[in-house]
Amino acid sequence: MEYHNPVLLKETVDGLNINPDGVYVDVTFGGGGHSKEILSRLSDKGRLFAFDQDPDALENAIDDDRFTLIHENFRFVKRFLRFHGAKQVDGILADFGVSSHQFDVAERGFSTRFEADLDMRMNQQNQLSAFHVVNEYDEAQLKQVFLQYGELRAAPAMARLIVEYRENEPIVTSEQLKKVLNKFLPPRFENKVLAQIYQAIRIEVNQEIEVLKEFLLQTPEVLKVGGRLSFISYHSLEDRLVKRFIRNGMFEGEPERDMFGNFEVPLKKVNGLIVPTAEEIKINNRARSAKLRIAEKL
Repeated sequence: MEYHNPVLLKETVDGLNINPDGVYVDVTFGGGGHSKEILSRLSDKGRLFAFDQDPDALENAIDDDRFTLIHENFRFVKRFLRFHGAKQVDGILADFGVSSHQFDVAERGFSTRFEADLDMRMNQQNQLSAFHVVNEYDEAQLKQVFLQYGELRAAPAMARLIVEYRENEPIVTSEQLKKVLNKFLPPRFENKVLAQIYQAIRIEVNQEIEVLKEFLLQTPEVLKVGGRLSFISYHSLEDRLVKRFIRNGMFEGEPERDMFGNFEVPLKKVNGLIVPTAEEIKINNRARSAKLRIAEKL
């Protein structure tokens, strides 16, 4: 199955500071590019566990005794690693967001480039789809989704228009949705605004922010001391959560300080923010908004 080049491949795997005999986790397996690179750096004693909830990704499973592919959402990382006898690991890699493959299969409904039924489910077994969000959420819920996850200023008007339109007929396809929201899509900015609309609906359908928070909170427990996290984010909502969690061990506010003004956090950041080179973006357009952050367990 056709999957594109993994983003920031060398930088992300380098960030794990791999111990050849160690145990690693790739929580976003996809086409297996990052996993193959990790395996190439492991000895016969090393182990790699990978997670992916998308049935399409299972076709890319790697035939290697050191490798185990777990068909689950990474929000359950601790539970399934324990099930497989791995209480703590040496490193966790994540490449968040939608895979290139998911974008390129028209009928999955992730891309603004194709006409498709409203779907956007990363796990096709899930009940909630883009169709349900667009046709069954009330005006207040839709407004919240567009504001919070799409950061769209026109969110209230968009929500109102969708609710008015679907009183006569359901909104079934991406083209219909475009038509309904056409007045908010000026030619110069059509692709940008559409991308924000799609992002908002997709995040809601897949509960991406809740999943990311649940996952991040488990990582200090799953990592050994000195173990590394190497995470790629593609939009500011994700990146902000990753950055805050690395800095404070929490998502809101500041950790409590002792009488000397110090506070304890589970992680420390390694290096600064890493972004792709101009050459990589030229070869792989998906890399353009990628941000890599690396941290180590204290």
